[in-house]
Amino acid sequence: MSADADTYRHRGMRRALVEELRRKGIRDAQVLAAIGTVPRHQFFASAFQPHAYHDKAFPIGEGQTISQPYTVAYQTELLNIGPHDRVLEIGTGSGYQCCVLLELTPHVFSIEYNPVLFERTARRLALLPHPPQLFCGDGSLGLPQHAPFDKILVTAGSPTLPRPLLRQLRVGGALVIPVGDAVSQRMVRVVRESENEFSRQELEEFRFVPLLGKAGWGSGD
Repeated sequence: MSADADTYRHRGMRRALVEELRRKGIRDAQVLAAIGTVPRHQFFASAFQPHAYHDKAFPIGEGQTISQPYTVAYQTELLNIGPHDRVLEIGTGSGYQCCVLLELTPHVFSIEYNPVLFERTARRLALLPHPPQLFCGDGSLGLPQHAPFDKILVTAGSPTLPRPLLRQLRVGGALVIPVGDAVSQRMVRVVRESENEFSRQELEEFRFVPLLGKAGWGSGD
């Protein structure tokens, strides 16, 4: 994490952000508490910290963004994470979403495609008392060596449901992923009902950066 102080003013701004998210429809008390705990300003360069508690996405370099707080809360709420769940995050990015997940379970695995972002974020998250397990690689293929997972969260837009991720879900587990084209995606929640059966729920529209990799937007797409 950044060495930037978490002041009374920052905590007040987070409380205001939590109330804004509540008005927008986020209901899960644990998710709201996580948003209210994680110091989002520490994921911003000092010059851009005034933007940290606005409910909007913001560029973090390498063509990527730190997600809008509503989007973070929305996806996290759909996962319904329990304290013992093993969670796989596809797209570590700035590490903010990862830290929100860590407020809900200590068993978080996260994979980042971009090596520059990975190195930067790995240094930041290494300062946490209980850091996640971080990996650099093709997130569209998941982490088969650490599967199965109870919950999988994808923070980039995919053209389809990546089969490798479906195979790495535990029976009863859930995958939350935006699926669509390069312009917009529909949030999808998939539950593995049995070894070979999956249920699918399509929800609100969003716009994410593309999920790069063999089971996402490959280099030839």
